[in-house]
Amino acid sequence: MNGLSTTLGQLGSGFLSALTPEHLGFGILGVILGTATGVLPGLGPAVAIALLLPMTFGLDPVSSFIMFGGIYYGAMYGGAITSILVNTPGDSAAVVTTFDGFPMAQRGEGGKALTVAALGSCIGGTFATLMLTLTAPLLIMFALNFGPADYFSLMILALTMVAAIAGESALKAAFAACVGLALSMIGIDLQTGEARWTFGIPHLYNGIDVVLGGIGLFAISEVLWVAAGGQAKGVNEYRTNNIFLSATEWAASGLAWVRGTLIGFVAGVLPGSGGTLATFLAYGVEKRFSKHPEKFGKGAIEGVAAPEAANNAAAGGSMVPLLALGIPGSATTAVMLAAFQLYGLQPGPLLFQNNADLVWTLIASLYIANILLVVLNLPLVGVWARLLKVPYSILYSAVLVFSTLGAYSLQGSLADVGIAWGLGVLAFVMRRFGFPIAPVLLALVLGPLIEQEFRRAMSISSGDIAIFFTRPISATLLAVSLISVAGSLASSLKSRKRAAPVGEVKQI
Repeated sequence: MNGLSTTLGQLGSGFLSALTPEHLGFGILGVILGTATGVLPGLGPAVAIALLLPMTFGLDPVSSFIMFGGIYYGAMYGGAITSILVNTPGDSAAVVTTFDGFPMAQRGEGGKALTVAALGSCIGGTFATLMLTLTAPLLIMFALNFGPADYFSLMILALTMVAAIAGESALKAAFAACVGLALSMIGIDLQTGEARWTFGIPHLYNGIDVVLGGIGLFAISEVLWVAAGGQAKGVNEYRTNNIFLSATEWAASGLAWVRGTLIGFVAGVLPGSGGTLATFLAYGVEKRFSKHPEKFGKGAIEGVAAPEAANNAAAGGSMVPLLALGIPGSATTAVMLAAFQLYGLQPGPLLFQNNADLVWTLIASLYIANILLVVLNLPLVGVWARLLKVPYSILYSAVLVFSTLGAYSLQGSLADVGIAWGLGVLAFVMRRFGFPIAPVLLALVLGPLIEQEFRRAMSISSGDIAIFFTRPISATLLAVSLISVAGSLASSLKSRKRAAPVGEVKQI
């Protein structure tokens, strides 16, 4: 009880330090700048903080941290805006939001989707910050229990979720995942130092950046799809500024927010998992729990609520290993680690003892940033939704320009632009023949992690494959993966039999 009282007292001191007009002003500025930057394809939270970091030079640490919090959460919501309105994710973690957010916008419910995304972001982020406040030491021990075999099995579970996402196209989803795994193998093998699938092109030695994958597979391919007439009806024909939810929509969103938040936070606590894994897992679980899974991919409001809550919950969860262990759990927290070091702070076990005032001010600023996100963006939902009134020729030309600039801004290289465009053409061809694109990106993200953790596990076990089945966590995750695959195949078989004419069974 004394420990809880001490924690609440320190958090209260952090709020007193953060809740001044000057610091709130920097928080508001951070949310606005983060949202504006997150809207641009490829400029997710990590890039946003890196780009805006120089603006904090000369500020006191408290002002800087509350501004970081605003940029962090604002950039993630900014990625959801374009995901919903023009099927163009701001970063890889926002990809899942396109699955149902864009279909909602197509039928005139873009405002509702943006509202659900904003509220889900706030709920997920606030819960994660609360758990960070109350249970950081316990969560650190939980994360440390995960070994290489357990991480490998977790990644396999995430890949099996693509079958749940794909619905009746489980086999096509598996093929798409294999394409993503093949793309993830491009570059230098970290163990042997040999170049793989680079075709002698030096720029491919570092592999394909995940941001380029998000830009090419979704943003550029969407422009090509629209230009080719792949979209029958334009979203600009509908009224899109309605932001009010019905009682049924509130109920559906509420359960999705809860499940997405829990999944996202657990994924965020595990170093290296990140928001992309969290959003795919949350979406797959939500579809499994739904009584109407056939609505997913066609504008199910739960398909927006769950991944958006998971994304922000993962962001808050990733602060646990960063602050307590000094281990950045994502690209964004890696940038924030550099920002902390600029102010002479070294995250790790002694941080809460040596710099308690600043740490609790930072945690308080995360609460404030989540509230500011909703307060500032909910009134603007109608404004954002009116982007859909822009003529297609202008809207998608702008998407193409910003996508190209986003690809170029990563390293200032035209080769990155070529890679993004190449991936865009690949995604367009796959869409043309009915293959889903999301599994490609998920496999591109998870491929290097799967390979790395598999090699580590095999090294620890001296080549004994049994390590994946004797560790309880790993064995449980693999069992869930097997059940998921079996369920998806059974569902696919039933769907094909129902679709076959009487007296005829389609061959698989």
